[in-house]
Amino acid sequence: MTDDLGLFADEPGDHRRRRPDPERFRRRKRRRWVTALAGLFVLVLVGGGVGYGALQIMRIGGYEDYDGEGTGSVVIEVASGDTVGDIGKTLSEKDVVASTKAFTSASAENKRINSIQPGYYLMRNKMSGKAAVSHILSAEAKVGRVDIRGGMRLEDQAAPNGGNTPGILTRLAEATCANKNEKCTTSEEMHTAAETADLATLGVPEWAVADASKAEPRRRLEGLIMPGIYDVKPGESAENVLRDVVTKSAAQLEAAGLPDLAESSGHSPYELMVIASLTQSEGLEKDFPKIARVIENRLGQPAMKLGLDSTINYPLDKPTLLTNSSDRQRPGPYNTYLNYGLPPTPISAFSKEALRAAERPAEGEWRYFVKCYPDGTSCFAKNQQEHDAFIKEAQERGAF
Repeated sequence: MTDDLGLFADEPGDHRRRRPDPERFRRRKRRRWVTALAGLFVLVLVGGGVGYGALQIMRIGGYEDYDGEGTGSVVIEVASGDTVGDIGKTLSEKDVVASTKAFTSASAENKRINSIQPGYYLMRNKMSGKAAVSHILSAEAKVGRVDIRGGMRLEDQAAPNGGNTPGILTRLAEATCANKNEKCTTSEEMHTAAETADLATLGVPEWAVADASKAEPRRRLEGLIMPGIYDVKPGESAENVLRDVVTKSAAQLEAAGLPDLAESSGHSPYELMVIASLTQSEGLEKDFPKIARVIENRLGQPAMKLGLDSTINYPLDKPTLLTNSSDRQRPGPYNTYLNYGLPPTPISAFSKEALRAAERPAEGEWRYFVKCYPDGTSCFAKNQQEHDAFIKEAQERGAF
């Protein structure tokens, strides 16, 4: 029998204990040091093979985790209903974190993760779990989010400072550029898709396709994108973006009651959309029911035109409600000073509140209204004499 060091090896047939061999001990010790150094050298080579500046994977508490803030960029999607574990799995599959556990363990220390919203997030590769949690909760991580509000239009509008206020199509295009490593969709490409893509393929409701098809190309999607938050995937094509947005908006239109809502209104579903957009563009939400009533009362008088300034400025891409006499004399399908009836399409995105007012206007005999207070509140009149008096009061208050 021998021990590990071979210090007391017996010669065959010799049962006496021998003295340790010092030289043999030193040789064994040197071999052990060489083996240990060789192993360490291999580890250094493996780590170096990943590339200079790369983060090392560490095993902590039984799971793999990167060390550091990460490098590069990668877009991930948090789907509706995703749990923290689902998000961690997505991050792991995209190599944002080394393992799902690295993310979920770090999330246990930050309860804000439970309030994360669906959408797209710009992350980095090879982040520690803690860094990934902190970053995904930061404002800079959320990308591709577009907030469409009532009254917004497809086209850019002139701004008071001489510049332009981006319209819906430009905003959607800009949202595709959140990740600098991906190809962006330009505003021109978004406009081309809106004007040329098949309406049904884009997700336009079947009941709206015929009317929208009659509109001039650049106006045909107006009103078909309702206010709301839309998440746009960075790098996505123009047609795919529009299909996703219009399809989601169609679901909102249905949830708001269309097309069934129109049955009791005396209008087609598309006409109701037009009235809702006029109502939205002409005043404050609190005045919507009365504005809708004025529109109905004027439509009910065969010899009376709508005379709405918002329709005059719509094709001119002006945001103001004020008009001048030359613009009011400019012929065109949206000139409700010259033409009878409704314009051919909606003129803006409209809210559920505006749609509800269009379907069920307030009771009253008003045929005129004007913004008569500086906060935008309108005054409603039954005849021209009352209307003129309200205009004078509005001017005295500095309402316009």
